[in-house]
Amino acid sequence: MAFEIYKPRGVKMSKLPLVTLSKSSIVLNKHAREKLATEKVELAFDRDTGMLRIRASENGQIIKKTKIFSRGFFNHFDISKKGKFAAKFDEKEKALFVVLEETGLS
Repeated sequence: MAFEIYKPRGVKMSKLPLVTLSKSSIVLNKHAREKLATEKVELAFDRDTGMLRIRASENGQIIKKTKIFSRGFFNHFDISKKGKFAAKFDEKEKALFVVLEETGLS
């Protein structure tokens, strides 16, 4: 048998922005919220690529603590995906992009 030793003080994971989709909301982790640096966001969806865009907006939906209540958005675009997804931040657009067609993290 080949035993591997667990070392709890190992290398830390990089600060990855994560987006979690549930039945009625989008949850942004700390790193995703830091990248956006806003309290209101605009949600958009590209049906062709299955990509979700979350971008800072003065007239957008409010982020309540970590959640964006999104049932209407999900219903409008017929989005039923659930799970954790890695988000890519675009500095130029100041937006998070999430590909929903890729497998979630959980």
